[in-house]
Amino acid sequence: MRSSRLVSRKHKEKPAEAQLISHIFLLRGGYVRPVANGIYSLLMPAKRIQSKIIDIIREEMDKIDGQEIQMPITLPRELWDESGRWDGVEAELLRFQDRSNHDMLLAMTHEEAVVALARTEVTSYKDYPFMLYQFQTKFRDEARSRGGLVRVREFVMKDAYSFHTSQADLNNYYDSCAKAYHNIFRRCGIPEVVSIQSDSGMMGGKVAHEYQLLTDSGEDKVVVCEKCKTYANNEVATCSFKAEPEVLLDLETFETPNVKTIEELEKFTGQPATKMAKMVFYTTAKGETVGVIVRGDVEVNECKLGKILQSEFMFASDDEVLKTGAIPGFACGIGLKCRVFVDYSVANGYNMICGANREGYHMNNFNVTRDIPHAEIVDIATVKTGDICSKCGAELTIKRGIEVGNIFKLGTRYSKAMNMTYTDDKGQEQTPIMGCYGIGIGRLLASVCEVRNDAYGPIWPLSIAPWQVQLCAMKLDKPEIFEAAESIYADLQNAGVEVLYDDRNLTAGVQFAEADLTGIPLRLIVAPRALAQGMIEYKVRGTDETGLIPLNEVISFVQNWIQKEMEKYK
Repeated sequence: MRSSRLVSRKHKEKPAEAQLISHIFLLRGGYVRPVANGIYSLLMPAKRIQSKIIDIIREEMDKIDGQEIQMPITLPRELWDESGRWDGVEAELLRFQDRSNHDMLLAMTHEEAVVALARTEVTSYKDYPFMLYQFQTKFRDEARSRGGLVRVREFVMKDAYSFHTSQADLNNYYDSCAKAYHNIFRRCGIPEVVSIQSDSGMMGGKVAHEYQLLTDSGEDKVVVCEKCKTYANNEVATCSFKAEPEVLLDLETFETPNVKTIEELEKFTGQPATKMAKMVFYTTAKGETVGVIVRGDVEVNECKLGKILQSEFMFASDDEVLKTGAIPGFACGIGLKCRVFVDYSVANGYNMICGANREGYHMNNFNVTRDIPHAEIVDIATVKTGDICSKCGAELTIKRGIEVGNIFKLGTRYSKAMNMTYTDDKGQEQTPIMGCYGIGIGRLLASVCEVRNDAYGPIWPLSIAPWQVQLCAMKLDKPEIFEAAESIYADLQNAGVEVLYDDRNLTAGVQFAEADLTGIPLRLIVAPRALAQGMIEYKVRGTDETGLIPLNEVISFVQNWIQKEMEKYK
């Protein structure tokens, strides 16, 4: 490709709307252009990277017996009615009516579509297991699209769906797909991606894992134990709460005028928040008000709470709190007319301070097992840095990450709801068990850029680089430079090397700055001084490696370099 013909303008200045490194470089380097909030056009350099990522994923999916298909992005309401998600998913799902006033949607995911397809084709246990996958555009009407391709509304995803006759078979395939995912990320140049336990969210199912690229620019919080090398999304992470045993003391009420918050209570009593039990009230979509008790230094994990309540919820109003028998600001769980959930941070504590359900008063020596024996003890805490790992006892830390993939054990969430069955070896109808496996292509592209860069631009791994070689020519108006550069360009193309040739006769500074923004791994430079010696300069992007190559050895050098470098990504 000649730079003079490439439709991809470079920009010197940082775009005002960009904050993430990848967003800055993808805009400055002429990879993407915004069309609307969270919607981008991909120019040729980004499209070439995306195609290589897709090729890698396709190879790994085919290795585990995936069958590539393609399903439509536009789906009828009826399929999502079958699964219950037409009404279950809120504003993220883009709904519309066609010209005949039929309810339609733009798919944000394809569980319904793949079940509808598979149930028409597979009816016998003899045809199981199988996996179908696709590369397809999705639309999710994100309320907070940000960071360029990291969080968008329209995106291309590889989504795969496996179907099984037993949980054991799903478990085995799930492990195979997990290994394939590690291969994909390694081959794309980010082997440091880690698999973490995660929440299944709107997808359903009981087991899910995310693949997180740990980076300070990530928006996800990952709980890490460095000692036992375990990782978990902050939405599902657990920790250990242990306290030294104490003799249970009698409850004592004491006056605390105008003292409502934990911070105020710490100052008033001189006791730390770890000796306090705070109570938060929520009201569910069904109108039920519930009380939640956590330690004073702990925050309620609303993702965990949602799983327990199996309902949407919001903070209860003061009137709703009063109806339970509690006093806002001075609440405790004793004698309330509502369900009370107690986190282990309080259940494992002794002689704690809590509200007295009386305006201006608190109590000492609150003990869950004695004072509210019928409370439901649950894990409902948000883990924070310094908490204790429940496996090895080491301190936990919170790191940031970008989710680059996810896998779910869906179970029968969709196959049962949509009446997909097969006939087993005894002639009985059974419901298949499903798994789901996704990778966002654009986000993966941006994530690589996020961690593979320097101050001047991206440093693309050779396996996904837009081109393998950047050919720069200094002083193209000199006949000997022009002839040498054109000859090398032609020879590289004939040898099957992917090359971007800057044929615009620009200054060295401009050419090199734009080459840095393009991020191609190997740069060849045709310059007067070296050419006079029969040599061509080379530089490896992102390293200090430079040197000279005899003119008649350029092609063999490039081929050997590419072959050796690609060994890293096999």
